[in-house]
Amino acid sequence: MQDMVQMRRIRYPKCTAFESFIKLSLQENKTMRCKNMQELKPIKEGKVREIYDNGDSLIMVATDRISCFDVILNNEVTKKGTVLTQMSKFWFDMTEDILPNHMISVDTKDMPEFFQQEKYEGKSMMCKKLNMLPIECIVRGYITGSGWKSYKENGTVCGIKLPEGLQESDKLPEPIYTPSTKAEIGDHDENISFEQSIDHLEKYFPGRGKN
Repeated sequence: MQDMVQMRRIRYPKCTAFESFIKLSLQENKTMRCKNMQELKPIKEGKVREIYDNGDSLIMVATDRISCFDVILNNEVTKKGTVLTQMSKFWFDMTEDILPNHMISVDTKDMPEFFQQEKYEGKSMMCKKLNMLPIECIVRGYITGSGWKSYKENGTVCGIKLPEGLQESDKLPEPIYTPSTKAEIGDHDENISFEQSIDHLEKYFPGRGKN
């Protein structure tokens, strides 16, 4: 019995040392992985989203940043990026039989190890590499933001005449399509009419803008 007690006393510190070794090894491995993962930098950053090159595809990450009147605010909204990405997934899935889209996957297990960190889960989307149409397609159901600013000036939004007497954030009689240009950070998106959006696209895709 005494020998067994002594053996346990001998084994315990050995086990503790082994566990410490394993923990240290795992920590070092995690540190090395983090160092490697830090090498991935976005190739393009917008006001809210970041884009990473993944060889034959792109990884688009929706952050929790807030953009208002083309300015990135200091505060963030928790899980905003997740909501944006999952809403996009819903509508891409819903309409894929009508119009093909660029989405490949929102499961980070399908992406490089860098995106398998908790902070990227739910807010990352692997996409096909396609030519972007430099137009932001906005459908408004309420008069607010830059639309309200335009309405106060001349009673229109993107060339569309609206009823008189509307108050800020009022619901519109029917949804309206109000396109805008896509500006780089530091510049401002410009609300344009449908006809102007066609002309704008023609600059990038001659003869194809109307399509």
